Amino acid sequence: MTVVFPVPPRVTVPIAQRDAVFPVRRIYCVGRNYAAHAREMGGDAREAPFFFQKPTDAIVASGSSIAYPPVTTNLHHEIELVLAIGQPGFEIAVADARRHVFGAACGIDLTRRDLQNQAKEAGKPWECGKAFDASAPIGALHELAASAPLPRAGRITLRVNGELRQDGDLADMIWGCDEIVAQLSRLFRLEAGDLIYTGTPAGVGPIARGDLVEGKIDGFGDVTLRIN
Repeated sequence: MTVVFPVPPRVTVPIAQRDAVFPVRRIYCVGRNYAAHAREMGGDAREAPFFFQKPTDAIVASGSSIAYPPVTTNLHHEIELVLAIGQPGFEIAVADARRHVFGAACGIDLTRRDLQNQAKEAGKPWECGKAFDASAPIGALHELAASAPLPRAGRITLRVNGELRQDGDLADMIWGCDEIVAQLSRLFRLEAGDLIYTGTPAGVGPIARGDLVEGKIDGFGDVTLRIN
């Protein structure tokens, strides 16, 4: 059977220290998973995280230059640990979450904050504020050693033009990586190739044309991009 137009190439993420790539199936994101960020966005620090998605082709490789997105005057950075699912599962127990995770990376959840706020006020979905083109920059994936647990602590930072904007620790997550995997797997069957952006610490803020954005997570590399 022929196709009516060329099939787009599969989106992939490089794997650090390996001549291999990780094929991406879906991108899930966790909202308000750091207490301080929940408070700065006007939420209750104790509420359970909720999930939203970005399209797979929102992935942007570290080191890229991207255009300032349209229909916004308030583009925000959100530095995040990204988990990569390597084994499928549904209704995964917290104690079993580790065996489903292939590795982790440093990512940025770009957000058209003005559009997101408008959607919140109107009780509408967040896609226009979150799921736009080039909204999911990510660095190389770091494969977890067989004996390594899921990340529980480690400094997570973001700088804009060298200025420190976000400075937190993975230990400050309201819901840990194992709990995120377990909760998400109750809503969707997770498959190999899924990515989970696990939330951002406090300090989110605007970025502008010409800005250099640099994120880093101890043990899981970095991600950089330029806004044009």
